[in-house]
Amino acid sequence: MSEGKQTPPLKPLALMNFRKTDEELAKIIGNFWKLTWNKENPAIDQRTKYLLSLSNAVGAHRYRQATRELVKAYAAGTTVAELDELFSLFVWNQGAGHFASEIGPSQLFAAYQCVKTLEDEGLSREQVSGKLSENFGEKNRDVATGYAPENFKK
Repeated sequence: MSEGKQTPPLKPLALMNFRKTDEELAKIIGNFWKLTWNKENPAIDQRTKYLLSLSNAVGAHRYRQATRELVKAYAAGTTVAELDELFSLFVWNQGAGHFASEIGPSQLFAAYQCVKTLEDEGLSREQVSGKLSENFGEKNRDVATGYAPENFKK
């Protein structure tokens, strides 16, 4: 995908949960989202915002959000080499034990490994992005942000 305004593969569906709570709150949060993610002339490009958001989510132990940000960052042009360095930083900043017990078994790490495997198999970025959205999107109960009873059946 090209830089600039683009449609991310995963929508900010979590925003709908605010509407389910309070309509006025939803308007405030919606405007804040627009200011943060849909600014007319942003100083930080969208791909970098996704990577920063991914890193912040990992630091806050929010792997659901981090997984969604990885899917969007990859679709926006992030390379496997950049993801390799980012995951190395997670080991450095949070420690090998934390990485092994928390990040390694997470959906986030599974999505990262999916990118690496599919690229090694020769799939195009568009094909890999499609697989990521399919496997790590709204149908994945560990990644979905909206309550849909069919997504949460065991």
